[in-house]
Amino acid sequence: MSGVHHPVHSNGNGGTVSSRSWWLYRGTGQPLTDIRLADVLPPPPAWRNFDGGPVLPPVPAESAETDRRLGAVGRATPRQNPHDIDMINTALLLRRPLLVTGRPGIGKSTLAYLVARELGLGRVLHWGITSRSTLRSGLYEYDAIGRAQASLARGPAGAPAPSGAPGTPQGAAGPAGSGGESGEPRIGDFVRLGPLGTALLPYELPRVLLIDELDKSDIDLPSDLLHVLENGSYDIPELVRARRREGNAQVFTDDPDGTVTVTDGRVRCRAFPFVVITSNGERQFPPAFLRRCVRLNVSPPREDQLAAMIASHFRDQDGRHDALIRAFVERSRENGGLATDQLLNAVYLRTAGVREEDESWGELLEALWRELSGAP
Repeated sequence: MSGVHHPVHSNGNGGTVSSRSWWLYRGTGQPLTDIRLADVLPPPPAWRNFDGGPVLPPVPAESAETDRRLGAVGRATPRQNPHDIDMINTALLLRRPLLVTGRPGIGKSTLAYLVARELGLGRVLHWGITSRSTLRSGLYEYDAIGRAQASLARGPAGAPAPSGAPGTPQGAAGPAGSGGESGEPRIGDFVRLGPLGTALLPYELPRVLLIDELDKSDIDLPSDLLHVLENGSYDIPELVRARRREGNAQVFTDDPDGTVTVTDGRVRCRAFPFVVITSNGERQFPPAFLRRCVRLNVSPPREDQLAAMIASHFRDQDGRHDALIRAFVERSRENGGLATDQLLNAVYLRTAGVREEDESWGELLEALWRELSGAP
């Protein structure tokens, strides 16, 4: 990219970050004030263009979870490497998932919250993966038992059971109310979209979705994700079968108290979500899955990044913990890698009154900075 202009922006810590002209996300960790993403985000490639609708209202603002991970808005945040910012912007522009790898505890999942805060994309949808996670659990859940109980509670004639009658399920009346022409509870009242399913709703701007630790999943889940991530849509079979009775079904979403109308049981995105998929490298993914992702391997944080991280969570800490940071970096190098929250725990103990000169301080650090291999 010869001749590319490199504007300079504040990094929120009294310094500057040199950025490339095509960057939308600049890695400052602070909300953009000079642009609106809707005004500058280029249209997607033709093969990643989706036409879902109608367009939904703006998403919920960032949550307390973001402040917990990043610190309050306005405080210093760690400066990211230009290569990392390149890959983030590449995924954003190509509308492709960002597969983030690296050792545990170095801030892979934090990337999702940094992007959401800086670009004003609202609350991050978090799908934590376990060995029991399935594609359907990420898309939606249908409480068939709850609906059957609600149907029984209405009585044989379809009339609602008396208030407080035994067997009346708590919260049986869902977002659309209970009952239709047949007297049966509405199916939509018992459908809740998961994080992936919510991210694929037709928003004007991308939702941020964190799929955390995909390498812990069942072996088939990465392959199962391919169709949904490629097509930006999915069906809810229970609503498809009932579309003559519930053509417009109101269902719950993964956002707090959120509801949305699903037409004919089909969801199709408009702005493909910004998907951050993290992996600790515990397994290999299928080539077909890797081909559809932008890949980023995160390096361990530098001393200046750790200092900025501390400053984002603690006030008036400039330079106070430099020696502790150097000791942490050295210990991390010797042990094959420590998690950044192990450093935060040590800093908190110091600010809470435990001092280095106390005789127990070395023992505390030894306990806090144990290697992550699981060794006793």
